[in-house]
Amino acid sequence: HEREHNREISELAAKHSEEMEKLRAELKEEQRHLLDELRQQMEATHRAEHEQAQLQSQTLHNLELEALRLTLNNMHTSQLELTQSNLRKEKETALMELREMLNDKRAQEVAILQSRHQLESEKIKEQCLKEKEDL
Repeated sequence: HEREHNREISELAAKHSEEMEKLRAELKEEQRHLLDELRQQMEATHRAEHEQAQLQSQTLHNLELEALRLTLNNMHTSQLELTQSNLRKEKETALMELREMLNDKRAQEVAILQSRHQLESEKIKEQCLKEKEDL
């Protein structure tokens, strides 16, 4: 029974590991997607700024480009922090649910083992009484 319990715990741990790998893969994919979008936004903005720079002086162009770069960096940083925060919360929730599930499973197994132990103990007592009567 203990081996079965250990096997179930191993299966749950493996399942948890698979789920965590899946979450990590999803996070990487989402980050890559966000980076691609930001890269596209930056490229589009850069082209627009380049056209505008041809119409304006070089000094004005440099100031606007720097302001845009800072804004995009701040947006990117904020977006990544939000994504990481959300994924961290999801991970914590998943871990808490898994922990609760494992605790419930363990409590059930303990109750089953106690019940079996009590039944076996009663059988042994009955057997001892029968043997005493026979003697």
